[in-house]
Amino acid sequence: MEREVLKEKILRLKEEKDVLILAHFYANSEVQDIADKVGDSFKLAKDAQNADNKIICFCGVNFMGESAKLLNPDKKILIPDIESGCAMADMVNLDDLDGIKERYDDVAIVSYINTKADVKSKSDVCVTSSNAMKIVSGLPNKNIYFLPDRNLGRYIADKLQDKNFIFHEGYCKYHNFVDYEEVKALKEKYAYDVLVHPECTSEVVSLGDCVGSTKALLDYVEKTKKAGYIVCTEEGILHQMNKVSPKSEFIIPTSMKACEDMKKNSLENLYKVLVDEGPEIVLDEAIMERASQPLKKMMEMS
Repeated sequence: MEREVLKEKILRLKEEKDVLILAHFYANSEVQDIADKVGDSFKLAKDAQNADNKIICFCGVNFMGESAKLLNPDKKILIPDIESGCAMADMVNLDDLDGIKERYDDVAIVSYINTKADVKSKSDVCVTSSNAMKIVSGLPNKNIYFLPDRNLGRYIADKLQDKNFIFHEGYCKYHNFVDYEEVKALKEKYAYDVLVHPECTSEVVSLGDCVGSTKALLDYVEKTKKAGYIVCTEEGILHQMNKVSPKSEFIIPTSMKACEDMKKNSLENLYKVLVDEGPEIVLDEAIMERASQPLKKMMEMS
C-alpha cells in the first residue's frame, strides 16, 4: 500500500473511531508525524490522563500503554505491537520489593515509570526523567528505594544529598552502553554541546552541557539553535530536533544504539491495530486499583 494512501486510511479510522494517537519521541518519524500528540513519557502520561477520546492508541512500548490504562481504566487502550517491551522494566519484579519497608525505616519506594503495573502496585510514587528531581525532593522520607534505573537514580542522588538512596541495579540496555571515550572524542573534535539523557552512566553525564529528559534536550536545542550537538539519547528524537533547529548538525555516538522495541511501531501495524481494535492493554482490576495510585500521586506532585 502506498504511504500516502496508508496515512489517509489511518486518519479516516482515527476520526471514525474517536481515537487519540500518542507517539513517543523514539518511535519512527512517520508515526510521530501522524500522531495527535508526541512527547516523552511524562507528557504522554498527561495527554492520556486528559484524553476525552473513546480509544487511546499508544505508539510506544508496553509499560507506556499500561500507564495509559491505569490513568484511564474505562477506556480502550491499544498498542500497535504487543511485543514492544522494555528490557529495563523486565529487570525488576515483585521479589525485589520484598522486605524493603521492613529493612529500612522511613523509606519511600520510588518507581521509574519504566516499570510494569505489578511493580507500580507496590510502589509509593512513580517518576519520569522529567519530574524525578522535583518529586523525590518533595517526599518527606529520608530513605529512597529507587528502581529500576541505577543511572537515573544516582544522577538524582548526586543532586539531593539530604536523602539516602538505595538503588536497584537495573539500566537501559541502550543508554547504559553509550561509551564515555567516544563521546569525549566527539566533543573534542567538533566542540559541539553534548546532550545527555540521565539514563546514561555518570561518566557520560559528566560530559553533558545539557542533561535531562528527552523533552528537556529538545527544549535546549530549540532555545540555543547552535551549529551542532552530540546527542546521547535514542535517535528518534532527531526528527523533532531537526524541526526546531533545521540548520544544526546532530551527531549520535555509534555506541548509542536505536531502540528495537520502539521501532516496532510502524504505519502498517498502526493501521492494523485501528482496524482490529487490538491488541488491547488488559490488566487485572485489583492490580489496576493499586498501581494507579503512585501514578496519580506523580501527577499531583508534578
